[in-house]
Amino acid sequence: TSLRRCLSTLDLTLLGVGGMVGSGLYVLTGTVAKQMAGPAVLLSFAVAAVASLLSALCYAEFGARLPRTGSAYLFTYVSMGELWAFLIGWNVLLEYLIGGAAVARAWSGYLDAMFNHRIHNLTEAYVGTWQVPLLAHYPDFLAAGIIILASVFISCGARVSSWLNHTFSVVSLVVILFVIILGFILARPHNWSAEEGGFAPFGFSGIMAGTATCFYAFVGFDVIAASSEEARNPKRAVPIAITISLGLAAGAYILVSTVLTLMVPWHSLDPDSALADAFYRRGYSWAGFIVAAGSICAMNTVLLSSLFSLPRIVYAMAIDGLFFQVFAQVHPRTQVPMVGILVFGGLMTCLALLLDLEALVQFLSIGTLLAYTFVATSIIVLRFQ
Repeated sequence: TSLRRCLSTLDLTLLGVGGMVGSGLYVLTGTVAKQMAGPAVLLSFAVAAVASLLSALCYAEFGARLPRTGSAYLFTYVSMGELWAFLIGWNVLLEYLIGGAAVARAWSGYLDAMFNHRIHNLTEAYVGTWQVPLLAHYPDFLAAGIIILASVFISCGARVSSWLNHTFSVVSLVVILFVIILGFILARPHNWSAEEGGFAPFGFSGIMAGTATCFYAFVGFDVIAASSEEARNPKRAVPIAITISLGLAAGAYILVSTVLTLMVPWHSLDPDSALADAFYRRGYSWAGFIVAAGSICAMNTVLLSSLFSLPRIVYAMAIDGLFFQVFAQVHPRTQVPMVGILVFGGLMTCLALLLDLEALVQFLSIGTLLAYTFVATSIIVLRFQ
C-alpha cells in the first residue's frame, strides 16, 4: 500500500467512538424520548445496538480478511463485482458528504444558540435571506468554515488527524461520564411512575419506532473498516476496535438516556437540546455549559471521521479504475489522498453553506441500510464461494 500503516487498536477504537458518539447523543435522546418512546428510549437504544452489532460483525470479518481501504465498497467489489460496487461506492460517498454537512450545520447551530443567535442575526442582516426550495434560508458561513478547518487537519496525515480525534473523543467521553454521574445524583424515580405516564407510554410500537431512529446513532463504525489499510495489524485490530467502540457507544447512549428521563419528566423535554436544558431546569446552569462544550467536541469527532473516510473510499475506487485516476494519487510526504480531500472537502463545504439539510438527512438512513444490507449479503456470498 502507498498509505502509511501507523494506526494502533486504540487509534481505531477512538475513531469508531468518535464516529458514533456525536450529535445523536445530545439531540436524538431527547427527541426519541419525548416523541416516540418515553423513558423506554433506553430499550430502543439497546435493540438498535444489537442490530448494529450484527452488522458490525460482518464489517469486522471483512476488515480482517481484506485489510484494504474502501469499507462497504471494497467488500461488495470482492464478492459481487464492479457494477454493484460502483453503486455502493457512490452511495457511501453521498452518505458521508450529506452526513458531514449536516453535522457541520448542527455544530454551527449549537454554537449560535450558545451566543443567543447573534451569528444567525448578523448573517441575515448583512447577507439577507432566500426563499428557494431545498436551499437554506441564509448561507451558513460558520458551518463552511469548520469543514475547511477540519479538511486542513485531515490533509496533514493520518497521525495528525488521529491525535486530533483522540483529544476531542477523550473530552467527549469525560463529559458523558460527568453527565451520567451527576444525572444519577439528581435522579428522581418518580419520573418513571404511572403519574408521569409510566415507563413505556407509547407501548411496544413506540419502542420499535424509537429503535428505527436510534439506529442512526450507531452509524459510524464503518470508519474503522475504511481505515484498515492504515492499521498496523488489521487482522487483530479491526475486529477488536469495532466491538469495543460499539460497546462503548451503546453504553453511553443507554446510560445517558436513562439519566435524562430520570432527571426531568420525559414529556417536558426540549427535543433540540435535551441534556443541557435538563440541567438548566434542575438549577445546574454551569453543568449545561459543560454539556454544550462536550456536544461541540462530539460533533467535531463525527465531522473528522466523515472527512477521514470520504477521500479513502474515493482513493479505493480510483485504484480499481472506477473513478478518475487523479484521485488515486497519494501525497508523498503526508501519505494521504490529497486530491480527494480537496475536492470532496470543497463539495461538503458548499453543501453546508447553501443547502437545507432536513430533507437530505432522511436519505442518509436509506443509504446506510443499503450499504449494510450489501455487506451482510457479501459475507454470505463469500462463505458459499
